[in-house]
Amino acid sequence: MKKLFAALLYTSLFLGANTALADLSAIAEMREGDMRKLVFHDEPMPVSDAHFILADDAGEGQLSDYRGKWVLLNFWATWCAPCRKEMPMLAELQDEFGGETFEVVTLATGRNSPQGIVKFFKETGITNLPRHQDPRQNVAKEMGIFGLPITVIIDPQGNEVARLRGDADWASDNAKAIIAALVNSGQG
Repeated sequence: MKKLFAALLYTSLFLGANTALADLSAIAEMREGDMRKLVFHDEPMPVSDAHFILADDAGEGQLSDYRGKWVLLNFWATWCAPCRKEMPMLAELQDEFGGETFEVVTLATGRNSPQGIVKFFKETGITNLPRHQDPRQNVAKEMGIFGLPITVIIDPQGNEVARLRGDADWASDNAKAIIAALVNSGQG
């Protein structure tokens, strides 16, 4: 009886994983315009568990702190011109979708002074995104981040499922449709 129960359990987990991958494949088919740069992985990939500095020196955080929700993780820097263009669009996504099932997390990578980050957010009108820092690039290195901006989509289980290199129009109807499809995919 135990073997039968174990077989049924593993079969349901396997089918659930395949359904999740099928959902992501369908969402990947939605990509248009800038979102064509969003590459969905064939298999979910682990993310870094390195610590980063929370905004306003409020301690340390890890990506695992966000398990249970979809995360759009944006690696950026104060000196990055495409980041300046993209950040208000990410704020718009947070306004529209942020909550219990989705969050935009920004992580300033490399040398970015806290004062410079505050100034950047003020100049770009950002009030709803975190000003977290990865000054030694521990998270960035572990996740293979080379060049900025890079945006990673993390599923509620804490795995990277997609990545976009460079900037994109995250306020586009297509980007919002993709985020809505992820949030409503039933994964989580």
